[in-house]
Amino acid sequence: MALKATIYKADLAISDMDRGYYASHNLTLAQHPSETIERMMLRLAVFALHADERLQFSKGISADDEPDLWRKNYGDEVEQWIELGEPDEKRLRQICGRAEAVWIYSYGGRAADIWWEGMAGKASRFDHLNIMSVPPETLAELATLCQRNMQLTATVQDGALWFSSEQGSVTVTPQRLYGSGER
Repeated sequence: MALKATIYKADLAISDMDRGYYASHNLTLAQHPSETIERMMLRLAVFALHADERLQFSKGISADDEPDLWRKNYGDEVEQWIELGEPDEKRLRQICGRAEAVWIYSYGGRAADIWWEGMAGKASRFDHLNIMSVPPETLAELATLCQRNMQLTATVQDGALWFSSEQGSVTVTPQRLYGSGER
């Protein structure tokens, strides 16, 4: 019998000073059986960094042809593709051809560093590409905020995210490896 996703609920209040975006989102996150708490919480943090009324979680890990998050226009075209991990060159080529803006959030520690060493010279081949890195220590801190029902506050200023709840607070400051696009 296949394992089922674990469902989490998050009430997320966002104040993004960088973009002038202020809103509350009631989110449902499905944690795939193969997904860690750290990765799921990173998805939530990345949602806060890119928050928009049309930004949504996709099937993610469950679908090879979808990102972790995306924003589509009213014509169902992908405006923003956001993926967590370290995609290969072929996948980057595919997704950069499908979306107006592509954001990759690398988070695998040493494995991510090795991936970036191999990808750094190839990144300039792709239009609309932004690559960010999140250290493993930040993932561990994000996991401490996780509960089945979460009340979170997210404040974004100067590219840094302050994530807080009754369990504490975490600062998420992704390092830009490539690109200069705006969230």
